Amino acid sequence: MRAIAIALVGACCCVGASARGDERPHHTLPKAQHGGTVVGLCDGETSTEVAVPPGQALSHDEAQRVSDQLMAEWRRKHPDAHWDAAVAQQTTPGSGTAKNRGGQPSTTHDVAPETTSRPTTATKTPAGTQPREQTGTYSAYDARDELVWKTEVQKFIAEGNALFHDAKKLGGTVGISCDMCHPNARNTHPETYPKYQVQLQRVALLRDMINWCIENPLKGKALPDDSRTMRALEAYIISQRQGERIDVGRH
Repeated sequence: MRAIAIALVGACCCVGASARGDERPHHTLPKAQHGGTVVGLCDGETSTEVAVPPGQALSHDEAQRVSDQLMAEWRRKHPDAHWDAAVAQQTTPGSGTAKNRGGQPSTTHDVAPETTSRPTTATKTPAGTQPREQTGTYSAYDARDELVWKTEVQKFIAEGNALFHDAKKLGGTVGISCDMCHPNARNTHPETYPKYQVQLQRVALLRDMINWCIENPLKGKALPDDSRTMRALEAYIISQRQGERIDVGRH
């Protein structure tokens, strides 16, 4: 989603490191002056020192306060920057337990309930239904098959939702999670990828910026591109922008 984020809109600043091959640049932040930990936004410039020793995580409330402080500073320095004001409303079935800002249960995005159903190979058509007149992989499937597939997608989105709100599951080490600057994946703009990202000094995919923020603001380790965690995060972030026009390369 910029700040402690997946994709900072209007706040991409060069961090001075050059990318060679697959090597990713990292933030160059000031050294801690008082024995604490320096936490920075994904612009590579806005930062603050928090009074916890390196390797020790902030509590959720403390991490949220630090995130809010950094975001306020970023907005002060960029008063004309575009920033989405409204949180997207989603109406997926069920109710979830993922938390929103301040650790409260999210009221703007319901997630799908757990289910034990699995995708089926559509070779049988229940009585009273007619198969679709299609050929190939999706031939001869009916409404029940579509429901099963949709349920599986919503389960995966729900998994990504929970990860997005959980610093530990993301592998962060300072207590900061993605939602603290991107509630409900706001200002992540997955519809604009691929695009050139100054932080990475190359054309980036959404997953590249997810890893950028995990490695830098969250101070964690990059996720493998094909990991379930990465794919679930992408699924959740993209689901929050349903209906937006694809606008590749826009900043």
